[in-house]
Amino acid sequence: MISLDNKSAVITGGNSGMGYATAQKFKELGANAIITGRNPTALEKAATELGVKAIVADQANLQDLDNLIDQVKAHFGSIDILFINAGVASFAPVEHVSEDQFDNIMNVNFKGAFFTLQKFLPILKDGASVINLSSINAYTGMPNTAIYAASKAALNSLTRTAAYELAPRHIRINSVNPGPVNTELFGKLGMPDEAIKEFSSAMQTRIPLKRFGTPEDIANLVAFLASDDASFITGAEYNIDGGTNLNPLLQ
Repeated sequence: MISLDNKSAVITGGNSGMGYATAQKFKELGANAIITGRNPTALEKAATELGVKAIVADQANLQDLDNLIDQVKAHFGSIDILFINAGVASFAPVEHVSEDQFDNIMNVNFKGAFFTLQKFLPILKDGASVINLSSINAYTGMPNTAIYAASKAALNSLTRTAAYELAPRHIRINSVNPGPVNTELFGKLGMPDEAIKEFSSAMQTRIPLKRFGTPEDIANLVAFLASDDASFITGAEYNIDGGTNLNPLLQ
C-alpha cells in the first residue's frame, strides 16, 4: 500500500473538488497537509472538515505566493510534496474571447502555476515530488477551450522542462491530465441546466469506460506520483480520462 507517512504536503486550490479529495487522500496515507485557496470561508470550512491547516492565497498574486512561502516555511520548514492544483476555466469561441478572460485564465493556470513552483523551490526537499494539474484539453482541440487548453499545454511544457532542470536535486515533477470529472466542468459553461444535462449525456457516450471520473480517481493518481513508489517517474504526463483521448476519429 502507498504510504506518505511523515511527508509534508501543500495543495493549492485544496478547498474543493480534486484538491479537496487529494488532501483527504494524503491525510489517510499519513501526510501532513496544508491547503490553500482564495475564498477564506470555503477554505476554512474545508480545513475544518479535513483536519488540516489552511492558508489563504491567490495563486495569481505573487505577493500572496511570497506570504504563502513564509507561512509554509514557518510551519513545516521544508516540504516533500507540492500539488499545484488551483486553476480556473471559462469557455468561449476564439472570436469572442476578451482580453480580461485571456489574462485571468493565463494568470492563474500558467503564470500562477509557474511562480508557485519557482517560489517553492527553496523549501522543496531534495527528492521532493511536484504534481501539476493539467487537462486532456491540452490536446483535444475541443471547441470553445482555446485559452484554457493553451494554458494547460503551457503547463505540460513547464513540467517537462522543470523535470530536467530539477533532476540534479532528484525533485520529480509530473503532470496529471484529467478528462471529464463528475459535472463540475459543465457547471462553468454558463448553460441552462437542461442544456448541461444534454451536453453531459452526449459527452459520456464519448468516454470508452462510459462514466465520468471522480475527484477520488484523480486523488489516487496524485497520491501515487507523490509517493516513493513513483521514484523513477519524472517529466511524465498521465491522462486519466476513461479513455476519452484514445482515438477521437472513432467516436
